[in-house]
Order: sequence, then structure tokens, then C-alpha cells
Amino acid sequence: MTLQEILHAVDELSVDEQTFLLSALQLKLSETTQQDQIDENRGEDFWQGILHFRAAIEREGIEFTDEDFSNLRDRSPGREIEL
Repeated sequence: MTLQEILHAVDELSVDEQTFLLSALQLKLSETTQQDQIDENRGEDFWQGILHFRAAIEREGIEFTDEDFSNLRDRSPGREIEL
């Protein structure tokens, strides 16, 4: 169905049906807009968290070196498998 056909079909609706359709479309648009805002804020909140973490690290004078992470890997072959 093309947009022109949809508009023609809307013209054939009663005033009450057109009003209901308009309300439903406004609600759907509002939900979509709110979800877009939530998605956008999520990225901004994450970035603000990163900046806050970095500021705290700098303020406390904490420094990480490669030596801090040198022995973190588990070099074992894993769990024993019984066949």
C-alpha cells in the first residue's frame, strides 16, 4: 500500500476513527522518541562513567603498569576430561 493509498483510506474513516488513529500514531511516535532518548542517554551515561573513573584515578594518583597485569593469565591446560 502506498502512502497515497493510506491517506485516501484515512479520508474514508469517520471522524472518531480518524481521531483514534491520530491518537494511536502520536502514542507510537512518543514511545519511539522516548526509546531513542533512552538509547542516546545510555551512551552518554557510559561515557560520563568512564570520565568519572578516569578523574578518580588521576585524583588518587593511581598508576597502572604492565607489571600489574603480568600474572593474571591462567596458564593451566584446563579441566581434566574423562573419556
